[in-house]
Amino acid sequence: MKVPFVDLYAQYLDIKKDIDSAIETTIRNSAYIGGPAVREFEKQFAAWAGVDHVVACGNGTDSIEILLKAYGIGAGDEVIVPAISWISTSEAVGSAGATPVFVDIEEDYFAIDPTRIEAAITKNTKAIIPVHLYGHPADMPAIMAIAAKHKLVVIEDCAQSHGAQVNGKPAGTFGHAASFSFYPGKNLGAYGDAGCMATNDAAIAEQARMIAQHGQKGKHNHLIEGRNSRLDGLQAAILLAKLPHLNNWTDRRIANAALYDEALKGSDVCIPKTRPGSRHVFHLYVIRTKHRTAIQAKLEKAGVETAVHYPTPLPFLPCYAHYRHKPEDFPVATACQHTILSIPMFAELTRQQIDHVASVLKDSHA
Repeated sequence: MKVPFVDLYAQYLDIKKDIDSAIETTIRNSAYIGGPAVREFEKQFAAWAGVDHVVACGNGTDSIEILLKAYGIGAGDEVIVPAISWISTSEAVGSAGATPVFVDIEEDYFAIDPTRIEAAITKNTKAIIPVHLYGHPADMPAIMAIAAKHKLVVIEDCAQSHGAQVNGKPAGTFGHAASFSFYPGKNLGAYGDAGCMATNDAAIAEQARMIAQHGQKGKHNHLIEGRNSRLDGLQAAILLAKLPHLNNWTDRRIANAALYDEALKGSDVCIPKTRPGSRHVFHLYVIRTKHRTAIQAKLEKAGVETAVHYPTPLPFLPCYAHYRHKPEDFPVATACQHTILSIPMFAELTRQQIDHVASVLKDSHA
C-alpha cells in the first residue's frame, strides 16, 4: 500500500467545484494583484482567527520579518527564538537586522521552554517568537508573563498551528501579533506561497500593511521604503474556498492522530504528547525512536513516505556557525534531532492507511 506523506490532490478532489470556481472567477475578473478576494480573505480569516486585523502578504517568512520591522526591531536588538523550528523563524530576525538568540525546547511538546527564557534575556532583548511547532501550542501563559515582566514584544509563529488552542484561547491571540503561513502543505494552504499577519493593534496593522506594500499609504504616497510582499488574488480566492472546510479538516486530523495513538499502542515508538488544556492540531504527527534510520527505510520499502522536521537544530546550521554553539547548550534539541520522525498526517488519511503505517512500525520493533 502506498501512503503519501501528504495528499493535496485528495483534498482538491473533495472540494473541486469550489476551487475550480474560485480560479475561474479570478481569471474572468483579472483580479490577480489585490482585489476583492484579498480583502474578503483578510476579513474572514480575522473572524476565524479571533483577531481584529489581518494583513495578507507574500508568505509566512515575510510576515515575521515585516512584523519585527513594524515594531521597530532591527540592528543591535536581540530576539529570542526556539532551537528547533523551520529556519524562517530565525532567518526573519536576521533579515530584519536583529540577532536571533536560541533557547532550548520542552522535551514533551517541542516548543520553546519558558523556564529557560529568562536566562537568555539581555539589555538588548526586544522580542520573543514562540513557535507552535507541529501544531502543538507553546506555553503562552508562561511566555506572556515573562514578556510582561521584561516589557518584550511577543510575535507568535503560527505557521503550523491554525486552530490550535491553550485553555480554549486560539494560538495567535496571546501575543502582540502573530504570523501565519499558507504554504500549500499547511493545515490551511494555498496553491503557492502566501501568508498573513494578525494583531489586535490597529497601528501595527497599518504599519505592517504599509511596509508590505512598498511603504505606501494610498497609491503613490510612499511614506517609507517598504517592500513588495502581497497575497495575490488567485491565492486569496483559493484560501477563501478552503477556509470554510478548515474546522472539519482540523477535526479529522485530530481524529486521525487518535487512531494512530491507539494503533501504536504496544510499539516501542514514542507518540506525540499534548499538554493538558492544549489543543494540538497535528500539522505533523511526530514520533520518536532510537532506530530512526532503520525504521524510515522499512517504511519506505512498505510504500510509506516520511520526513524529519527538522534534522538539524537551528543553532547548528552552517549559517549560524559563527555563534559557536555546543550540543550541551541545547541538550533537548540535540537529543531530539536524532530521534524525531514525521509520519503521514493529513485530513484525508484513511483508516486502512493509518493501520498500514502502524503495522509496519510495530513490526519494526517486534
